Amino acid sequence: MSAAERASDGLVVLYTFEEKSGDVVHDQAPGGSPLDLRIDKPKTIEWTENSLRLRGDTMLRSLTPATKIRDRVKQTNELTLECWIRPLQLSQAGPARIVSVSSDSSNRNLTLGQDTTGYDVRLRTKTTSNNGLPSTATGKNVVNQALTHVVYSRAADGTTSVYLDGKKIRAGKAGGGLENWDASYHLLLGNEQNGGRPWKGEFHLVAIYDRVLSADEVQKNFQAGATAGGDPELAAKLAHAKAESHFATQIAPILARNCLECHDTVSHKGGLDLSRHEPAFAGGESGPVIVPGKVSESLLIEQIVSGDMPPQGPPLSKEQQTLLADWVADGAVWSVHQIDPAIYSSKPGASQTWVQRLTVDEYVETVRSAVGVDMDSQTRQLLPADLRADGFSNTAYNLTVDMKHVEAYAQLARMIVDDMDVLKFAKKFSKSQTLNTDASARKFVEAMGTWLLRGPLTDREITNYSGILTSVASAGGTYEQGVALLLEAMLQSPRFVYRVEYQRGNGTNRYVSDYELASRISYIVWGGPPDDALYQAAKAGRLSDRKECRQQVRRMLDDPRAKKRSQQFVRDWLNLDRLTNLNPNKERFPDWTSELGEDMRDETLAFFDEVIWKQNRPMSDLFYADFTFATPRLAKHYGLKPQGNGLRRYDLSNIPSRGGILTQGSVLTIGGDHASMVTRGLFVLTNVLRGVIGAPPPGTDTTPVPTKPGQTHRTVAEERIQSQSCGGCHLKFEPLAFGLEPYDGLGAFHIKDEYGNDLRADGELLIPGEAKPVSYRDTAELMRLLAASERVQETMVWKLTQFALGRPLGPADAIAVDKIGIASKKSGATYSDLITEIVLSDLVLKIQPQQ
Repeated sequence: MSAAERASDGLVVLYTFEEKSGDVVHDQAPGGSPLDLRIDKPKTIEWTENSLRLRGDTMLRSLTPATKIRDRVKQTNELTLECWIRPLQLSQAGPARIVSVSSDSSNRNLTLGQDTTGYDVRLRTKTTSNNGLPSTATGKNVVNQALTHVVYSRAADGTTSVYLDGKKIRAGKAGGGLENWDASYHLLLGNEQNGGRPWKGEFHLVAIYDRVLSADEVQKNFQAGATAGGDPELAAKLAHAKAESHFATQIAPILARNCLECHDTVSHKGGLDLSRHEPAFAGGESGPVIVPGKVSESLLIEQIVSGDMPPQGPPLSKEQQTLLADWVADGAVWSVHQIDPAIYSSKPGASQTWVQRLTVDEYVETVRSAVGVDMDSQTRQLLPADLRADGFSNTAYNLTVDMKHVEAYAQLARMIVDDMDVLKFAKKFSKSQTLNTDASARKFVEAMGTWLLRGPLTDREITNYSGILTSVASAGGTYEQGVALLLEAMLQSPRFVYRVEYQRGNGTNRYVSDYELASRISYIVWGGPPDDALYQAAKAGRLSDRKECRQQVRRMLDDPRAKKRSQQFVRDWLNLDRLTNLNPNKERFPDWTSELGEDMRDETLAFFDEVIWKQNRPMSDLFYADFTFATPRLAKHYGLKPQGNGLRRYDLSNIPSRGGILTQGSVLTIGGDHASMVTRGLFVLTNVLRGVIGAPPPGTDTTPVPTKPGQTHRTVAEERIQSQSCGGCHLKFEPLAFGLEPYDGLGAFHIKDEYGNDLRADGELLIPGEAKPVSYRDTAELMRLLAASERVQETMVWKLTQFALGRPLGPADAIAVDKIGIASKKSGATYSDLITEIVLSDLVLKIQPQQ
């Protein structure tokens, strides 16, 4: 097994002792500022090929305090210490310090020591002493002078484990948080900082993680061996993997955004298709355009550098030109089956937004769940509406806060507290009605703050909030007044109105803490904060277990809040809220009323509820089902025979013109008064087939061409498709709307238009990335094709994942999203299946923090 197969997620520091000389051991952990070690007495050590032997009393001490270790484990409340060592003596006691984060023999954050023939681990927590006692000891007769793999881990629930050579030999408990670790302590190897506890032996590898390594990961690291590199074959594999990643993240986006509009499977101008490996290297009418290793012979580079390509829009930047030239020079590694422009469609940085403000819907639910107060109408009146960006209104980078938000949050906080039974709420966190000591006040603040702010408070936060209580008390105020002001402060704090997560790290992926995961799960499933059961699982560190995590999600999906959250998704995805402001031309549509728009929205929501929740069908079945829901007013509009008052279920098995969301007025009205094939086709392309199309060239006349006798919307569209200047793009989306031609701007079905022209519903469906379209005879057949399309199924995965994460998806997400789709399809590809797999994916379980 190669070193590349070692666990790397959550790695904080790594020392491999491959320097072979000198007095500094370098931290090899990727990203962040390295925590290098200096050898105190170089004459007492001996370098070997991949190890460092301590022969005398010496010490390796970090050049700076081990702050990055403290910060990382303090946040996750977990850690793993891993060593490959060879003790030279079995009489070493004290215990002799192998690895330590400490200041002297009585004060430490963490120490692994050898006590004759046993190992002893001391860890400072909220429940252990400053010296890390009681310790976790292995007992005697486990230490020998052979090269040994020693691993100690501590989970968030306080469970400790010690492994020797891949096998667990000891389990214990070191409860309490790690927030009391001292930031001033250095990382030490081989002795205590003030001396007196020397250890003699060989170091082959030392690593510290900010999470618990599973038993399988410990075994994997043991099998990988005592070295973390030095394998030429491995180096070649890593180099190739790096080149593949470089193509997917740097080269493919340039081709997708600048070349594929003209040179994809459909357009392939000049016979050139740059979307796939084989045709890209085969070239076009002018011959090969990419010659690996030969930049001067690669026509692609020549055309780009000269500015001839792309023919429209700005030329590629010097940086982009250099990237492409270097890629060709390095062998033109191509790592994807097909370049899908949709993966690269979001603007740079959009998919890497971390901090999310609560949307209006989430704020309302958070207040209701956290303190039991319904502030729906007041919130919507005071807070500005959330604006759509990248297709959704919960897109993180667009959730800004201005002074109107700040003032509204302050006003809402006062209104919430005024509507609360403050004393009753306070009893949940303290039975006492008087907080007459600083210790009791801090304990109360910590408990209430953890609930309201969705995670443990820092010492500074506890101090600041406790100051509110002490200030009120010193001014002669009552307990109730103090708690009310404390609540008001918390309810308008950034930690309440934002979903704040810990971001400091080395830039590599790490698992989120259990409290962070609890919050992520609850806002994905419910659009609100965790409940007590989820908090208890987080507090006990159980959410790190995927089985427990899955059970929690399944439990939460049975709650009515899950259905409410799913309706927020469909409202956003289909932009149903626009129906509230729909104002069609009165002369053209004299029967329109705002109530009819509400009926259309309610039809889609009821249809979604029936397909997704009551029938538990795959998400793609939304595009084809032989029923709908309508009021008498909407039924009449559709030409259906009204069945009774209110929203009723209508059987459409004998009405092929209706069935599925694309035949509902809520979606068809997207085409505007004139039932634009451009707008409808673009909607199907981008929201159903996840296709990408560029904006029209500047100066293009986009005024809709009116119909007239002998000229329908379809004939106008066909003329555009045949046009040399427009056809390349319009071919990709306007035919998608041909099957919707019989529906007017408000979704009513007609076989002839107002001029007596026959309206048709036959056409061809061209899936993005495919070369040949599929013919369909009518609307019903088009809907069946969409419901069965793998591309549509993939779109549902991407759309729901984007909504769940609150950000556009990018190249770095593609593999994880594909895994979500594959896993959910095995279970049925229902909404519940998708949500479960999204939560269990690395997109939710992990985070890539800032450096």
